[in-house]
Amino acid sequence: MALLPILHYPDPRLRTHAEPVATVDAPVRQLIDDLLETMYAAPGIGLSATQVNVHKRVIVVDTSEQRNEPHAFVNPVIERADGFQEREEGCLSVPGFFETVKRADHIRVAALGRDGRPFELEAEGLLAVCIQHERDHLDGKLFVDYLSRLKRQRIKSKLKKQGAARSNGQR
Repeated sequence: MALLPILHYPDPRLRTHAEPVATVDAPVRQLIDDLLETMYAAPGIGLSATQVNVHKRVIVVDTSEQRNEPHAFVNPVIERADGFQEREEGCLSVPGFFETVKRADHIRVAALGRDGRPFELEAEGLLAVCIQHERDHLDGKLFVDYLSRLKRQRIKSKLKKQGAARSNGQR
């Protein structure tokens, strides 16, 4: 397994639409393992392949307290979304920023698992939000896109300044 570098907003590669996975083979399973290792190390509760500059429709999620319930979704499709909730979200690609986002409270997602077999999962609460958040990444959408233009611009400016400070050796 390997830790993968995570792209940070406003990197334009985060806007890339991921391609469907034709076959869940050894390289895809390795990608899933690497995504999980990277997510846990970050630390986070979800990560998409797009965030590590691999433009395949693969996401991983683990919202458990013990970090021992990993889910892998290959070619995820949200088949149903009901209700709504507003919850504070953050993102490994938008480090240090948390904003309230409105999303469906209950979803049904269909995908292929790590074993290549199709499955469906009913999710609610935090798990539903996390799946929706990561699924958005596969279409080049970030949680900041749900915010006002002013908030989005403020976040972008602060992240650019932080990136410039890192490039100049400052902290």
